[in-house]
Amino acid sequence: MNFNAIDLRLFIAIAQKSSITHGADTRHLSLAAASARVKALEDAAGVPLLIRKARGVALTPAGEAFLHHARAILRQTEALRAELNEYSRGLRGHVRVHANTTAFTDILPQVLPGFLKAHPRVNVELQERQNAEILTDVLDCSADLGIVSARVNAPGIKAMHFSTDRLVLVVPRSHRFARRKQMAFADTLDEDFVGMHPSSTLTEFLASMTAGTGKPMRIRVQLSNFDAVCRMIGTGVGIGIVPASSARRSLVDMPLVQVELKDAWRVRERFVISREGEPLPAFAQALVDALVAFHAPDAGKV
Repeated sequence: MNFNAIDLRLFIAIAQKSSITHGADTRHLSLAAASARVKALEDAAGVPLLIRKARGVALTPAGEAFLHHARAILRQTEALRAELNEYSRGLRGHVRVHANTTAFTDILPQVLPGFLKAHPRVNVELQERQNAEILTDVLDCSADLGIVSARVNAPGIKAMHFSTDRLVLVVPRSHRFARRKQMAFADTLDEDFVGMHPSSTLTEFLASMTAGTGKPMRIRVQLSNFDAVCRMIGTGVGIGIVPASSARRSLVDMPLVQVELKDAWRVRERFVISREGEPLPAFAQALVDALVAFHAPDAGKV
């Protein structure tokens, strides 16, 4: 068979979206170009890879086999590229990290300066993604490392725990909740909230926690990072839910009070993930080590 990485990534995208149209959009190809590539793959294979339906497509058994091998080929290609980078002294190492909101806005900005200074020939490419998307991105070789705040038990994924944090309620000092030591999230839902942007992992998680209560969060303003959220809370606009690590920094110079949540889900376990059975390049492993070392003093704290 004759195919290239574009064909493989396109087929994987089509399989994920169950749609040639949406798969083509993901890979920035026209529908006509994507359809032609799929037809060429099927002609070369001598067997249909997709079942065309009125709404979308499904994989044939041959398509399932092709998908499995396409992922394996891309993994091997990425492993080869990473290994060659290590041997090429004149080339910079390149680590692609897909991280959830907390890691993207709060953890990595603290870890990366020291890492990049210690590894001047390594570049880091960051993308903010949802937890479920991060798993897929790592499996499909779109990312070398992922950072998630949920336990991971997925085939093909290696997960390393590196920190434990908890979500807390932050309120202005003048707020009626400021005297409370602890309360349930459900008891806060009559208040106005300051939140993270709509696509953040935390925003989607909190929305899922209110889904069965009949009381959606009354979010007045949404911001791009936890520092901005805390500053806005300090003005009296509303209350908010943030990681305790972010709240600690803000309490130093902002008129805020931290109130503990009773809910079991407040505890957030953080994991760095990679592809199982594939040793990381030395520079990528160094970044994992930097994450673990940075949070070692806080290990186990909740």
